[in-house]
Amino acid sequence: MSQIVVGDDGLSRPVWASVDPMLRDYYDTEWGMPVRDERGVFERLSLEAFQSGLSWATILRKRAAFREAFADFSPEAVAEFGEGDIERLMADAGIVRNRAKVLATIQNARATLRLRNDPEGDLAAYVWSFQPPDTPRPRTFADVPTTSAESLALSKGLKRKGFGFVGPTTMFALMEAIGIVDTHLLESHRRGTSGVWPA
Repeated sequence: MSQIVVGDDGLSRPVWASVDPMLRDYYDTEWGMPVRDERGVFERLSLEAFQSGLSWATILRKRAAFREAFADFSPEAVAEFGEGDIERLMADAGIVRNRAKVLATIQNARATLRLRNDPEGDLAAYVWSFQPPDTPRPRTFADVPTTSAESLALSKGLKRKGFGFVGPTTMFALMEAIGIVDTHLLESHRRGTSGVWPA
């Protein structure tokens, strides 16, 4: 079975992005496009942590609720969250109610603020500093890695800086999502569209 589907618009997409309109729109307009601002990277980092063990579609459907619950992922606001906010979040059916992930998001907001004074750069600059010299060129899903030397190094670096729920697989997914690597299949219409890597 082909892993690429040509849509009614004539564009080639992977199977996962070819049926559900929400996933298709996310694939066409957002996934793999560069995100280089602190709030944007903090949001993606947080959502990837919540996604751990779940499907990305589940997180995407809840993204508006996540943004409302977490003050639009403002690191300053989330860093101030206290016990009352934690209880509010644990009662919010619109998000994923996982106490460890909620606590990690607050912890990561505080770590994000500390990084602003870090000689290695703020969160966005630090994450992008792990851009590899080359990117995968997958023909099939089996060719797409789930970790890399850079995602392992990023995971270790963020843990040293006080972040949680930043394992190497989660960090590779983050790197894919924000354009640090391009893992679009070679036949996809999105291959090479980020401006970071050539097709």
